[in-house]
Amino acid sequence: MIQRILRLVPLPDFQLAAAFDDGRKVLYDVKEDMQLPEYHLLAEVPGLFQQVQLDESRTCVFWSDEIDLPSHAIYEYGRPVEKLPELD
Repeated sequence: MIQRILRLVPLPDFQLAAAFDDGRKVLYDVKEDMQLPEYHLLAEVPGLFQQVQLDESRTCVFWSDEIDLPSHAIYEYGRPVEKLPELD
C-alpha cells in the first residue's frame, strides 16, 4: 500500500518534512538526489526548492514536469522523527 502524504514542508538545506496518513513523520534529505541530472536545477534556480507541490493523489511531490519524487521514496528513505515542529 502506498502511503499518502498529509502535509509537506520544504526546509532549509534541501530537506523535506513530511507527515503521512499512517502517522509516520520523516525528514527527507533531497541533497542525495541532487547527484542525478534532473535534480541539479533545485540547487541552481533560486527559490525553486521551496516551490515543491504535492500531486492530487498525494503520492508524489514535484517541482516541475521533469523533477518529481514519489511518496514511497520519502517514506522509505526519510529519517523517522517523533515530532516535526513545522507540521505540528
